Amino acid sequence: MERLERCGRRLRAALAAGRVRRRLPWLLLAIVVLGSALKDGDVVPETPLQNKRNPLNVYFVKVAWAWTFWLLLPFITVTTYQFAKSKLLYGRMKSILTVLRRLSALLVGTAVWYVCTRVFMYIENLTGVCSTSGKVSEPRRLFDSKQECHQHNGIWNGFDISGHCFLLSYCALMIMEEVAVLEGLSIDQNSQLRVVINALFVSLCFLTMIWVFMFLSTALYFHDFSQKLIGALIGLSAWYGTYRSWYLKPFSPGLPLPNIPLSSKKYGYSR
Repeated sequence: MERLERCGRRLRAALAAGRVRRRLPWLLLAIVVLGSALKDGDVVPETPLQNKRNPLNVYFVKVAWAWTFWLLLPFITVTTYQFAKSKLLYGRMKSILTVLRRLSALLVGTAVWYVCTRVFMYIENLTGVCSTSGKVSEPRRLFDSKQECHQHNGIWNGFDISGHCFLLSYCALMIMEEVAVLEGLSIDQNSQLRVVINALFVSLCFLTMIWVFMFLSTALYFHDFSQKLIGALIGLSAWYGTYRSWYLKPFSPGLPLPNIPLSSKKYGYSR
């Protein structure tokens, strides 16, 4: 528990005053540009990361939204309830309603993930053609989708917007927004609740590091520059459209720290 507390304290210090939240979007764009330049210059060394079957890709990135969703679910629930009770001085029922409102951000995120990935697949199917290694004498077949092409051992060539760049950027930015609630939350250092929140917070921070690292891997080894840039820009637009625009309005899931500016020193997570 002592190590967990020290780790949580260092991570909170690194995230203090919203510096990481402000710089992360620019870092992600820089990774896309520089990573693509290195890829196109053919100077990237061969590593296991260029294999799509590497463990980080299979067990984390392929289910990135599930990891993000199921770690944020208890974190938002516990921290929002505690914040509503201790700082906003809400009663039990109003605190529960506040939790439900904030949890709707996960439903919004799920809708963003589902709609965007479906649109990406539609665009790839719409713009693609299938290359097969059939005999010259055989009539050329036309395939309507990437899935049908692969079923006949073909290679589908379409405009493949990077789903990894979209989802990893969106998940990383969403996590950074949600953990901001700790800037306004005071919890007794010896309480079990603090241990639970610390465990979830540290897990979310390490998950964000994996997302950024795999975002870098995608920029270095996969997709064309335009496919990665469009994917990243859509991820950043989804984050900006929600946390920097819609969530500021009354009829929305709201922000983790309602009506409190990032630079405010009024609240502090007790150390």
